[in-house]
Amino acid sequence: MESLVVILVLGLVAFYGVGIYNGLVRSRQMAKEGWSGIDVQLKRRADLIPNLVETVKGYAGHERETLEQVTRMRTAAAGVPSGDVAGRAAAEGALSAAIGRLFAVAEAYPDLKANQNFSELQASLETIEAELQMARRYYNGAARDLNVKVESFPSNLVAGWFRFEQMPFFEIENAADRQVPKVGF
Repeated sequence: MESLVVILVLGLVAFYGVGIYNGLVRSRQMAKEGWSGIDVQLKRRADLIPNLVETVKGYAGHERETLEQVTRMRTAAAGVPSGDVAGRAAAEGALSAAIGRLFAVAEAYPDLKANQNFSELQASLETIEAELQMARRYYNGAARDLNVKVESFPSNLVAGWFRFEQMPFFEIENAADRQVPKVGF
C-alpha cells in the first residue's frame, strides 16, 4: 500500500512538472511570435523608407545630410541580428529619430507637403507605427509572462533544468525616441 502511495505521489509530481514545462514552452513560443510581429512591422517600415527618402529628395535634394542619415540608420537597423532585442531597439530608436528629422525638413517645403505621394507615404508610416506599437506591446507582454514563469517557484526549477531563459523587453532607451515621429501637416 505504501509503495502505491509513493508511486501515485511521484506520478502526480511528474504530471505537474510536465504541465509546468508545457506552460514554459507555450510562453516562450508566444514571445517568439511577438518578436516575429515586431520584425514584420519593422520590415514594412524599412521598405517604406526608400520611397519616402526619394520623394523628399525630389523636393529637398540639398538636405543631403538628413536624407543620408535616414538611409544610414535604416541600413544599421537592418544589420542588427534578429535575436538581439536590445540592439534592435536601439537601432530602431535611432531610425525613428532620423525619420522625425526628415519630417521636420519636409515642413519647410509646402509643395512637398501637398504632394499626394508624400501624403500617402506619410499615412502608411502612421499606420505602420501604430501596428508596430501594438506588436511591441504584445511581445513585451509575452516576454513578461515568460519571465515571471522563469523566476517564479516552482516553475523556476523546471525552467532551470531545461535551460529556459528570460526574454529581454523591446525598449527604447532614449526618451525622445519613445515618441512616434510627428507626421501631421
